[in-house]
Amino acid sequence: MLANNWIFKSAIAYPMIALKDSLGTEFVERIRKIFSENGRLSKATNFEFRPQQQEMAVAVARALEEDRHLVVEAGTGVGKSLAYLVPAILFALEQHKKAIVSTHTINLQEQLLYKDIPILKKILPVEFDAALMKGRQNYLCPRRLERARQQANELFTGPEQNELTRLAEWASTTRDGSLSDLSVEPNPKVWTQVCSEAHLCTQKTCGQNSRCFYQQARKRLLAADLIVMNHTLLFILLGDPEQQEERESGFLFPNDFIIFDEAHTIEQVASRQIGIGVSQYGLRSTIQRLYNARTRKGLFTVMRDATGVRLAGELVDDADKFFAAVDSKSDFRKGREFRVREPDFVLDTITGELTALQTRIADVVKRADDEFLKAELQEFGRRIRDARDGIAIFLEQSAPEHVYWVERTGKTAQFLSLNAAPVDLAPVLRRMIFRENCCCVMTSATLSVGRTDLAYFRTRIGANEAEPLQLGSPFNFQKQMKIFIVQKMPDPRDAGYQKELEHWIAHFVEQTDGRAFVLFTSYRDLQQLAAQMQKSFVAKKMSLLVQGGGAPRGKLLEQFKTTARSVLFGTDSFWGGVDVPGEALSNVIITRLPFAVPDHPLIEAKLELVEERGGDAFTEYSLPEAILKLRQGVGRLIRTKSDRGIIVILDNRIVTKPYGRAFMQALPKCPVEII
Repeated sequence: MLANNWIFKSAIAYPMIALKDSLGTEFVERIRKIFSENGRLSKATNFEFRPQQQEMAVAVARALEEDRHLVVEAGTGVGKSLAYLVPAILFALEQHKKAIVSTHTINLQEQLLYKDIPILKKILPVEFDAALMKGRQNYLCPRRLERARQQANELFTGPEQNELTRLAEWASTTRDGSLSDLSVEPNPKVWTQVCSEAHLCTQKTCGQNSRCFYQQARKRLLAADLIVMNHTLLFILLGDPEQQEERESGFLFPNDFIIFDEAHTIEQVASRQIGIGVSQYGLRSTIQRLYNARTRKGLFTVMRDATGVRLAGELVDDADKFFAAVDSKSDFRKGREFRVREPDFVLDTITGELTALQTRIADVVKRADDEFLKAELQEFGRRIRDARDGIAIFLEQSAPEHVYWVERTGKTAQFLSLNAAPVDLAPVLRRMIFRENCCCVMTSATLSVGRTDLAYFRTRIGANEAEPLQLGSPFNFQKQMKIFIVQKMPDPRDAGYQKELEHWIAHFVEQTDGRAFVLFTSYRDLQQLAAQMQKSFVAKKMSLLVQGGGAPRGKLLEQFKTTARSVLFGTDSFWGGVDVPGEALSNVIITRLPFAVPDHPLIEAKLELVEERGGDAFTEYSLPEAILKLRQGVGRLIRTKSDRGIIVILDNRIVTKPYGRAFMQALPKCPVEII
């Protein structure tokens, strides 16, 4: 029935995306030579010539030289990072440009900074500088620290003053003055008073101070040829489409280009950053930094402003009442999010008061002689204004083609946030990223859902004009892996489902002596099954590691790699972005095909949009997204040429449903056994 659907169509050769002939410019040929069998890279330890890597490097070189956009799917083992780093570094140096590499995970950032870039520093015939870019709130500003200490009595309680002293001691010995250098996480209330802020820690105020950690980091970034950062920070810094369209060239710097690695996560990350987010916790913190009625401290106290003290004191309570009204109108039975479909969801009891507070701040600023204090107050004025605008847009639902929802936040979900995001990101990203006379390269091991022109991914992110390139993996999957599909599995709604799931997981885990990832699509199912199977794992002397048990992901992964006979039960974040090469991981068990449950307002709205446009939400969104996720999960298994292992799929829909064929076609070609 689905045979004619676009997922199965052969690639369409669009004239605009025809690949160029094999002869390139001098630069392109130089890149081709570096990646040849006896080129410069062959001097690196463990180098092996990979035609796919060479082809990717050449395509990146061409895109850079012609100022075009490129989307590359390169299978595991191609060596993507070197394939884009080499042309990016050489092009940046020769054309006096900046190369920005954006990743989704810390793992990949660390691989680039501590493995790939050092290799290239030894091998390339040029010298270059690379730097990691972190958000400025990660850095301590000594000037703000000094001010906070001067006003400690008006701003902080006793324990907070002790924390301030601890930070001051650390500041005199730290190397880079960033959060990652602190052994114990600081009190957020104190840290926000001493970290670098856009309008408070500026080049003018702190640029000359050799101890200002952010300004020193900024100098390194300005001097760097290559900057590594994460997608979230990149989208925060890109701002809105209007800001990007006004730029004559580049994205963050006047002369830069961007390479997005792990590009399959772009839509998800951009959706979170582009749009509106007003958090109850954030608004409350901002008001309390002006005046906190409980501690009787804050900037209005420093300014001895009684009216400001009264306004801020009342506003904290009124803000809590406003969010309580939002809470009482929201239904969180399905999860942490509740979609708001109508304007004026609750009475607007707060924007007027926020305006009054903003006006009061402006009046107090006029009286302030101290430039630093003035800047602090102005910064809070801006935050109050942004919160006010966000709440007004949310209540009026005035942002076109956005979906609106309320979300529970915080460790115990005790706070709320108001959110709005564009339903269709393609037109937004087209304006922001895929502009003319700019170059952006997107790459990942999983972008295709059955077509070589990567049409699904390109359409979703607005990269319709970008050139697609699909490169296979150099691995021999026929010899390295085998897939088992358990057709006997009952429907999850059947009474015997749980027992069968336990039976088959135990069966296959024994075959590989542990060393297995068991991937779930639901956290509740994961917990339930872990509780049931714990005893049997202990009896078999196997170590069961469970996501969500308190240990962070990195620690769990480390335990898994170093503990013999271990089995890891993981959900969402273990389907992608984790790398366990070698024998430690020999078995990946997929409990369910990873169809996204349309319980998040954003996914629900995306499905509705497809239907509104006359399409079929299942085949045009749910199915391709699930295929990409399955490819990610399966991709955890074979990470090197010598890896061997099995994939187990405990969901019989892959062989009993018509759409199962689309999943099978997207998996690496290897032996399959149906049980």
